[in-house]
Amino acid sequence: MHNLNLIDTFSEFKELKNIDRATMMSVIEDAFRSAMRKLFGTDENFDIIINPDKGDFEIWRNREVVADGTVENPHLQISLTDAKKIDGDYEIGEEVTEEVKFADFGRRAILNLRQALASMILELEKDNLYSKYRERVGQIITAEVYQVWRKEILLLDDEGNELILPKSEQIPADFFRKGDALRAVVLKVDMRNNTPVIILSRTSPVFLERLFELEVPEIFDGLITIKKIVRVPGERAKVAVESYDERIDPVGACVGMKGARIHGIVRELRNENIDVINFTQNTQLYIQRSLSPAKISSITLDTENLRADVFLKPDEVSLAIGKGGLNIKLASQLTGYNLDVYREIATQDVDDVNLDEFVDEIDEWIIDELKAVGCDSARNVLEYSVEELVSRTDLEEETIREVMRILRSEFE
Repeated sequence: MHNLNLIDTFSEFKELKNIDRATMMSVIEDAFRSAMRKLFGTDENFDIIINPDKGDFEIWRNREVVADGTVENPHLQISLTDAKKIDGDYEIGEEVTEEVKFADFGRRAILNLRQALASMILELEKDNLYSKYRERVGQIITAEVYQVWRKEILLLDDEGNELILPKSEQIPADFFRKGDALRAVVLKVDMRNNTPVIILSRTSPVFLERLFELEVPEIFDGLITIKKIVRVPGERAKVAVESYDERIDPVGACVGMKGARIHGIVRELRNENIDVINFTQNTQLYIQRSLSPAKISSITLDTENLRADVFLKPDEVSLAIGKGGLNIKLASQLTGYNLDVYREIATQDVDDVNLDEFVDEIDEWIIDELKAVGCDSARNVLEYSVEELVSRTDLEEETIREVMRILRSEFE
């Protein structure tokens, strides 16, 4: 049949990434049967033999021999006279099998067949790609950077499939060039215009969890469990871990000898500061550990409203709050409690004045904002510069200068 120019198509099918041989054969046969139905009205009496290795095929049509002049459907029946032209031994009621030359049906039929095959294979590839990556959601993969754009990075996996890493899922310090190998977790698989779009992430807590599984065998083996992860990508993360084996120190196992295990994770996350803490059902102890490296003097819990007042020595307050308030923010997310930090009353100066005493001169919401960063008295506020308070709070510089003027006048 001279292969009808289909050999190139077959060779393309042999190289398909996500389709096994049996499925490929089934799809090709379906395409041929669809063509037969268009040409002859039915495909039930056709046998299709396909050899994708050589790029050729055979089509055999089976028709019943009937008496001359009684042929009702020439696609299903053949007259006795015509049957004897094929083989003189045929009799009425027997079945004639003859090869159909697809090339005889013209260029248009061949073109339609090629288009049908290409369309069916494309849809099958899309379905298989979607299913493959749906099963890999939450897993780490390594892909090659193919193109870097302002809002996203296009990557290719080992099979040449396209993956997307949006800017919102990149660590702020991430910088990649074309050809770089990149590790990320499969975040989700979307369907856009009937095409699967695989979205990756390097900012998801799941990415950090999978990195721990790779670096810490005890986590991979289930001897240590990660109870919860909270993070501000590229800045700081807190990881609560628990061991079911009393002989294993979960924090020590995660950090490794001289930090060997966690250093690899920190480098991957662009020097993200990672605090690993022991999980406990004791809420006060859990809050205390979550605010590490600050040392807590005492904690007052309001379990009904999930709030906690944390009291510290003056030099520990800034540690508890952390740079930009990150430490206390992550501790709140980790424990599920709204944390307010206060300096110990005993450490306040005798001539100090509680901020609540200034409600007539300073708006209450401003006082609450200052308390949230550990400034619960006048002298607490005055210990900081205007610039420091601007960076630690959401207050405007002009507001802070006015507050300081009011507070200084109290001691003049």
